[in-house]
Amino acid sequence: MASSKTKAFPVAEGVPVLKNFFVYNPTLGPREGEEHKKILYYMPEEAEADTKVRQVGLCEAMVQFTRTFSPGKLCDVLHTLKTRQFFFSPEPDYWIIMTVLLPIKKATSKDGKNVVEYKEEDIQDTLYQAVVELAYQMFRLFHGPFVYIRERHGVEGLRHTMTHFFSKYLPLIRWPQIDLLDVFNGLSFLPLDKNVFLRVQSFINLLESSFSQIKHTVFMFTDQLVWSGLEQEDMRVLYKYLTTSLFPVFFKGEVIAAPSASNPDWLLVNTTGGGSSKSSSPTTGRAAASGGPGPAAGASHQGYFLNGPKNIQDPNTPIKMPRIFVNTTGGDEMEELNLLVYHALGASVCFMVDGSAPPSYEFCKRLDTFVGPHLSSLAKMITDYLQTRRPPNPDVQHRFIYFNHMNLAQKSSVHSRKSPFITISQDLMRLLADINSDFQKSGEDGETVIKTMTDCWVVGRRSDQREFFVVLNQKNANLIEISEEVKRLSATNFNNIFFLD
Repeated sequence: MASSKTKAFPVAEGVPVLKNFFVYNPTLGPREGEEHKKILYYMPEEAEADTKVRQVGLCEAMVQFTRTFSPGKLCDVLHTLKTRQFFFSPEPDYWIIMTVLLPIKKATSKDGKNVVEYKEEDIQDTLYQAVVELAYQMFRLFHGPFVYIRERHGVEGLRHTMTHFFSKYLPLIRWPQIDLLDVFNGLSFLPLDKNVFLRVQSFINLLESSFSQIKHTVFMFTDQLVWSGLEQEDMRVLYKYLTTSLFPVFFKGEVIAAPSASNPDWLLVNTTGGGSSKSSSPTTGRAAASGGPGPAAGASHQGYFLNGPKNIQDPNTPIKMPRIFVNTTGGDEMEELNLLVYHALGASVCFMVDGSAPPSYEFCKRLDTFVGPHLSSLAKMITDYLQTRRPPNPDVQHRFIYFNHMNLAQKSSVHSRKSPFITISQDLMRLLADINSDFQKSGEDGETVIKTMTDCWVVGRRSDQREFFVVLNQKNANLIEISEEVKRLSATNFNNIFFLD
């Protein structure tokens, strides 16, 4: 399938811009005159061949040069006056390179001349490195590792698949909205009491014992995770896809995840297996949401498929769903599965079905008959439970971000699920990312307390693989009072979590 060419993005004042993005393998063109064979994907596609070869050659040289000084740590970022270049090697001999133009600011010098200032402080390495890594993780989720595709479809098949995916994915990155949550890429969990959770667990056990084709199950309520049968690394990527791609298409106004630069409205997914791919767009998805997916007429429940069979009452209905690749063994083997998503009254269940053959209409019909009543009942039970919980009163004096590296749980009052805008300034958000970067470099527990020029207090704390960031708008407070306020905030929002003092 021919894809539209991905062009370089125009330069905008004060905004970072993607200059190029390419993937290469140095072993594919080892001899002189064959350098172009190393390139598997290059954006912008209209760039001259010499430019592509020269950029890849410079990156190869940089990798080899830095390896001389640090054999155990590969090159990951290169700073220049006008650009920031990010290096990522997700698989042996494969390199993904992303170059971003620094934001600019036009000013007038003392002698009246127009000058351009490059704002290097606006590009934080950890944030944009996370964007590169997520791009690969999304590709692998829907198409499998690079090595897998090359073994089955050859180098040309790999090139075609990369072009088809990245040419659609890259233009959707929202560069101004990249922030600390893109680094964490965590999961929002829904806490339930033991009785409700056991009902969910019992439903999943009954489901998987009744349908042997279902290999793994994920249960979500709105955009929060309740139960997952996947490994954490696979779950975090699937969660990103569900909450920022699939759910918003169907539930505009019901489920709105906080968008960010790495959260596109839709993603290219492989719906047929092999090297062929198809995509859906927000336009077609919303049209379907208004006139397509929904409970069948006369049904005794409120459940329906978000993908798979378009009309469960029609035996001839087309059945389309993405195939995904997950790691279920802990090794290098990837399991290929079909992804079916079913929804009822705010609750969604993802079925990872045996990938040896597409699910039949009869299977989907039996699944709808079984799951629809159970899931509708469970959704009502969870809704009733949540209505009995009194949410804490929002405190406009503080905002926080929490992340647990052990279970990937994240929580934020800085981001809103109803708006793409954060509740603190971009300068404060960059400060939080800087503190997080310092924690990563040191690898040790600790606390950082900063008072800004605008008299805001910023506190970052790392303890036992948990990170907690607080922004307090208390101009007249002293250090002791801020410390006590952070303790109070921890006790209010995280009373069951132990933070080392």
